[in-house]
Amino acid sequence: MSLPAAFLAEVQRLILRERRFDDPLSTLAFGTDASFYRLIPKLVLRVEAEAEVVALLKLAGQHRVAVTFRAAGTSLSGQAISDSVLIVLGDNWNGREIRDQGAQIRLQPGVIGAAANAVLAPLGRKIGPDPASIAAAKIGGIVANNSSGMCCGTAHNTYHTLAGMRLVLADGTVLDTEDPHSVQAFQASHAVMLQQLAELGRQTRANSALAAKIRHKYRLKNTTGLSLNALVDYDQPLDILSHLLVGSEGTLGFISAVTYHTVPEHPHKASALLVFPDVESCCRAVTVLKQQPVSAVELLDRRSLRSVQDKPGMPEWVKDLSANACALLVESRAASQSLLQEQLQLIMASIAHFPLEKQVDFSADPVVYNLLWKIRKDTFPAVGAVRRTGTTVIIEDVTFPIEQLAEGVNRLLALFDKHGYAEAIIFGHALEGNLHFVFTQGFDSEAEKARYEAFMQDVAQLVAVEFGGSLKAEHGTGRNMAPFVELEWGADAYQLMWQIKRLLDPQGILNPDVILSEDRDIHLKNLKPLPAADAIVDKCIECGFCEPVCPSKGLTLSPRQRIVIWRDIQAKKRAGIDTSELEAAYQYQGIDTCAATGLCAQRCPVGINTGDLVRQLRARDANSQRSADWLANNFQRTLQGARLMLQVANGARRLLGAPLLGRTSAALSKASQGRVPQWTPAMPQPLQRLHLPKANDDARPRVVYLAACVSRAMGPATGDSEQMPLLDKTRALLEKGGFQVVFPDDLDNLCCGQPFASKGYAEQAERKKQELIDALLQASRGGLDPIYCDTSPCTLRLMQDGLDARLKLHDPVKFIREQLLDRLHITPQDKPVAVHVTCSTQHLGEAQGLIDIVRRCTSEVVIPEGIHCCGFAGDKGFTTPQLNSHALRSLKDAVQHCDEGISTSRTCEIGLSQHGGIDYHGLVYLLDRVSQARA
Repeated sequence: MSLPAAFLAEVQRLILRERRFDDPLSTLAFGTDASFYRLIPKLVLRVEAEAEVVALLKLAGQHRVAVTFRAAGTSLSGQAISDSVLIVLGDNWNGREIRDQGAQIRLQPGVIGAAANAVLAPLGRKIGPDPASIAAAKIGGIVANNSSGMCCGTAHNTYHTLAGMRLVLADGTVLDTEDPHSVQAFQASHAVMLQQLAELGRQTRANSALAAKIRHKYRLKNTTGLSLNALVDYDQPLDILSHLLVGSEGTLGFISAVTYHTVPEHPHKASALLVFPDVESCCRAVTVLKQQPVSAVELLDRRSLRSVQDKPGMPEWVKDLSANACALLVESRAASQSLLQEQLQLIMASIAHFPLEKQVDFSADPVVYNLLWKIRKDTFPAVGAVRRTGTTVIIEDVTFPIEQLAEGVNRLLALFDKHGYAEAIIFGHALEGNLHFVFTQGFDSEAEKARYEAFMQDVAQLVAVEFGGSLKAEHGTGRNMAPFVELEWGADAYQLMWQIKRLLDPQGILNPDVILSEDRDIHLKNLKPLPAADAIVDKCIECGFCEPVCPSKGLTLSPRQRIVIWRDIQAKKRAGIDTSELEAAYQYQGIDTCAATGLCAQRCPVGINTGDLVRQLRARDANSQRSADWLANNFQRTLQGARLMLQVANGARRLLGAPLLGRTSAALSKASQGRVPQWTPAMPQPLQRLHLPKANDDARPRVVYLAACVSRAMGPATGDSEQMPLLDKTRALLEKGGFQVVFPDDLDNLCCGQPFASKGYAEQAERKKQELIDALLQASRGGLDPIYCDTSPCTLRLMQDGLDARLKLHDPVKFIREQLLDRLHITPQDKPVAVHVTCSTQHLGEAQGLIDIVRRCTSEVVIPEGIHCCGFAGDKGFTTPQLNSHALRSLKDAVQHCDEGISTSRTCEIGLSQHGGIDYHGLVYLLDRVSQARA
């Protein structure tokens, strides 16, 4: 059924065309969240202001159109999808306000949870919720799902740390509970609603059995159904209303801001891993630990430990544990080191009488600490990595009363065996009796669907009926548990939830069939297919963790969406469906605008690099092999051609002037579909033919300087405050540090192969890489001398897929950190400096090293939030400038008070300078300026 024409006409007047999506590719891409359900919206709208939400809700009510809100789409139970209108958050929902030295923080719904904690960290505070998805999940979703996490428990979730809320009801009315004028106006306009809420509260509190049940349910971690505890915890209707919105999953209103009471983030922490011989003793220990000063206690059953025991870096002893072993990962945090040691002694003394099969003592050493948590965090991806292609990974989320935790674990294990889920594992937040169990499920046959339904029915009976627990502890009810809400809560509570829903959303337009549904089979409908597409991406679970670091997200597709569309194309082809239109759209949306830098792999639970898929697709279309061969075989001429193009551009600037040249080149670039590069004021001047000095053998230590091809072709921009080329500046700094600088022979013919690899010419890329390795071996005297590469992407390219073990290759950060800093005396400058950590620097593990070096050189370091990749991507800043522009759209505001920016890639610095409004230089420029040679 299509959307009403009158509704669509009004929407067109309200929302700009570039923020309305109704084409098949976009609606399919947005039809996916992290759950195992799929609904294709008829219309996707990206909203940028509360006024737009208000107007859309009024229109939706007028035309009876269902709407669903989405923040990050990392929810797991089907609560962020729609077959009607999907409203997603744009860029302008990122406001935050710190109050009272961090005791409170006001946040808009588009703020990523980890970003909120980052601004609170200097004050020793954090928000209470700490979901596993906090690096991707946004505040809107964290509040709407009442998310918790490993350290959050029940005391620090959004419900219990809520200080205020700004919300929009289904009728478009705005209420800000912290604004007296807003409250007064709402009390006047919605007096009847508030009276009814107050009456529901009185009736609920007067019903002793129902009130007792509600209090019992929320003694546990519980997100099944609406937050009925609001009716027993509060008697003021505004308090009831705001707390009902917490955990309502967009079914009662839109949350446009929330104020949290923050919690302490203690700086000192230590972790231990305790392995018990069986589940019973492990769970008995949990009840003891609950009384101790612990911040987290994570349970891992033997199956979960077995799932990670063969992964690289795992301790050997994990393989030798007994068949019934069960482990607890225990963490304690404190405000001081001495207090932490006291706590650790108390904790260990409390469980000294328990037999242990294996014990890793408490350690604050980051190496030990991170390894223990890696065991815990790798369990979920381990199941995803071994699933059969076409199946999905399901992570369920239940709570048992802690005193019955052992029996609950054993009964769940028995259900796995009964229903044939041999790969299923159990882990969870043991202090709250909150267990996650992970299993793989196919939905491609009626038999598989029936198996899943029988299993879920048994789980529901076990958890909700026999144990009086929660079927959802922190993942939200969604569609997944909607048919079981009445089973868990009983008829009285269930009808009370419906009364609340009909009071606040009388037309039923807000996220229908989520939390409350009259369809008893809703959890078995619209199940998401995960068809085979390519071995590179087939393990993708579509969680969305990759999206915050993707430079094209919001311009075209994110990594998750690229995979979704490619899966659909492949499935349609196998079914004999014409995909030409979809593939034509995918060329630009999925392939041309992908930076292919692989940051997505760092965030992906199963390590998928979507850029690898894109490079493979580019290789499929790479039909200029002869040209690629010529360029590879005549690389010196290729560089000469690049210098000539820069020289022509420089001449055109002098002839036409910068403004006219900018407009002309932009038009030509657009008309040629990127084949003519776009000129900007940050465009480099050309470097002429290199004149490299011969090495003079003397007593100084030698370093081989590999100047990347961009450093050999591109000088500073005309208006740059630094006019010495990078090659000369680097050589001068190395010599200042007492090094003898040596260049490889025939340098202008050498290339790491990156320009060829990024275009899909793998054979030529590999050939150039091997030529360079051979030249470096010769220049470094068989690996005797260290090699300094002045561009991080080239360093990464050489180190990928293995580098000759004899070569000691360094990117700028590593060489400066390890071999140059101690040779220099640094006098820090008193000027703020912006730092851009390139994708390659992150892959090389040198991000913190770069930041630390800059901190030694200047009084203030600025790291712009939310910019993980600049999107220049080699030459895409020239040929697809919109990618670079989109990725850096927030840069100028973040760095406007800085004098300069620092990075480690010459091409990245072009785009950064253009969009930041300040000059970006290589790290060596700053270091040279503030340093002197040590005597």
